[in-house]
Amino acid sequence: MNEQVKKLIKSMDINPPASEKGISDVELEMGINFPVQYKEFMLESNGAEGRIGENSYLAIWSVEEIVPLNKDAKVEEFTPGLVFFASDGGGMAYAFDKREENVSIVEIPDDSIHIEDAKLIGKTFNEFLQNLYNV
Repeated sequence: MNEQVKKLIKSMDINPPASEKGISDVELEMGINFPVQYKEFMLESNGAEGRIGENSYLAIWSVEEIVPLNKDAKVEEFTPGLVFFASDGGGMAYAFDKREENVSIVEIPDDSIHIEDAKLIGKTFNEFLQNLYNV
């Protein structure tokens, strides 16, 4: 995890690291190659939760939570191409958008069943964190 990311998440509670196998198992199950920056983050902290910046809250799910939470929400049925991995705890969910070759990150109301409601929030994981930090 680089110094910029450490600064952005300094107020968050971080979990112990995820394993490479845990990450690759989720990638296989969800049909995605996670972005390198996200994998680097998860190898140091298997999820995190808390304030990010002055006005944002973020809960990044552990790798063990990703598959069951996506299946429970019927993501493949309602918002195909998205893999949810985090939320703000207040109605907004964050997902990797795997519909394009370069996986980006979108935000979408967590009660939405329309992929058209997804809005780009970061082209990279670090940009996603920076954008939440700056809100």
